[in-house]
Amino acid sequence: MLNYTVHRNKDSAQWVTFIHGAGGSSSIWFKQIKSFSRFFNLLLIDLRGHGKSKNHLLDLSNSIYTFDAISDEILEVLDHEKIASSHFMGISLGTILIRTIAEKSPERVNSLIMGGAILKFNFKSRLLMRFGNATKSVLPYMWLYKILAFIIMPKRNHKESRLLFIREAKKLYQKEFIRWFKLTSEVIPLLKVFRQKQIKVPTLYVMGAQDYMFLPSVKKVVEQQQLSQLQVIPNCGHVVNIERPQQFNQLSLHFLQRL
Repeated sequence: MLNYTVHRNKDSAQWVTFIHGAGGSSSIWFKQIKSFSRFFNLLLIDLRGHGKSKNHLLDLSNSIYTFDAISDEILEVLDHEKIASSHFMGISLGTILIRTIAEKSPERVNSLIMGGAILKFNFKSRLLMRFGNATKSVLPYMWLYKILAFIIMPKRNHKESRLLFIREAKKLYQKEFIRWFKLTSEVIPLLKVFRQKQIKVPTLYVMGAQDYMFLPSVKKVVEQQQLSQLQVIPNCGHVVNIERPQQFNQLSLHFLQRL
């Protein structure tokens, strides 16, 4: 089972489950724990091969790497903790996973908070994916990850989140990084379904105004989906929960408390 951390609130019966992005770990939520634990029980999960979860993977070569399989592993943790349903919060690739859970098990999802959401890859990001798939077995994976991090988070004010993700990515094994990168072949048709199909789950998108690769597609989707709303944080890049934690926390908590 995946490694996870629980923060309990004896005065609340509601849960918020936090899902990080590729190359990160549950430690990227350190700026959210204090604010959210005042009102909710918190469940922070390390995805397979990330953080302390890599210590539990005895046979990586036989592991199935699909968004569906990984989302099942997340739900396994909820089952283990006897959590019938939860609010889900994701960042970057983590938003694809929690959207997958909402698609396959909507009864387990009270709401979605999508930080730095990925709903479509633009021309530049598709070129990046092709370059990465062509070179992933040749280039050291940290070279490739640093290139991706600088392109997605290029500005000076993105430095903290960029360095944090690079630091966490160094803890991955080379083979593990390649397995996760291969998921990009599955993601484009999956995202097309997500853009076209509405789910009956209240959803908040929190995006940085400087998230030039992913913000335009989120704006279009929110216009078409009745239960979705968008909040854009000025002077902020892709990893909104790290770069602008105070605004991110306020917007997210306001959304949850209104529900």
